Amino acid sequence: MSRGKKIILGIVGVIFALTLVAVGVGAKVYFDVKGSVDHTYESVERTEPAVARDKEVDLKNQEAFSVLLLGIDTGDLGRTEQGRSDTMMVATVNPSDKKTTLVSIPRDTYVPIVGYGTEDKINHAYAFGGAAMSMDTVASYLDIPVDHYVAINMKGLKELVDAVGGITVGNDMEFTQDEYTFKHGQITLDGDMALSYSRMRYDDPRGDYGRQERQRTIVMGVVNKLLSMDGITKYQEVLNAMESNVKTDMTFDTMKTIALDYRDAFANVKTEQMQGEGFMQDNISYQRVSDEELKRIQTILDQELGI
Repeated sequence: MSRGKKIILGIVGVIFALTLVAVGVGAKVYFDVKGSVDHTYESVERTEPAVARDKEVDLKNQEAFSVLLLGIDTGDLGRTEQGRSDTMMVATVNPSDKKTTLVSIPRDTYVPIVGYGTEDKINHAYAFGGAAMSMDTVASYLDIPVDHYVAINMKGLKELVDAVGGITVGNDMEFTQDEYTFKHGQITLDGDMALSYSRMRYDDPRGDYGRQERQRTIVMGVVNKLLSMDGITKYQEVLNAMESNVKTDMTFDTMKTIALDYRDAFANVKTEQMQGEGFMQDNISYQRVSDEELKRIQTILDQELGI
């Protein structure tokens, strides 16, 4: 599988992979997965839809749609607060063109927070107003409708890694984080190690961009393990980890439709990293995205959604 295809599976890939396993294996697994996915469902009340569709996207007619993927920095190390979205990615899926585009948004991007009346880091939208405010803020900033979201917290990431028996990832630089030293090359991680691996950014010359890449690598390690026979045999542990740590406004039927009817859209995947420049304001570090870069990303997403 190419690097692009691996990235697009991402956070939402864990759920879609489980759905495909459920459909293909048998009744007991099917209803186990359905029950767990039902527990992850959490609707959103978007009081200020910045960019709204005339009508809800029709997945049965294979219309292009978008989903906001959020990695939340809570649930572990005793953290029980609302948290912030340390990882933010927008995926657009266009089955007509058999194409998917994934855009990574720097978490420190300085933007207007829709519904909060201030400008701040884009990842603070989740802290201020949860998934709904994150969706509205991203929709307004990128000038696209954001149809769905999937969020996973750090405890969930840790438990998913342990549930599949650990993962193997390719590490492109040696570093030490917490009590672990991560060597260059192929390394095997358990849940605690995966969290430490995903946290490091200050010793990485790429800064937060490097951390985002490591987080995507970890999630894909889970997906790849899940799709293996070993992953299938551990599906109940995966479901237990998912139930209390993953939230989405997509129902099981919605996920099943996407998993079965949108497969071809994942065959041609384009990945984009929105680039910004660092600046300081009131002794706080932010990322400013130029008008040209923002327009570039907006144009790509508009084309993919057929707007």
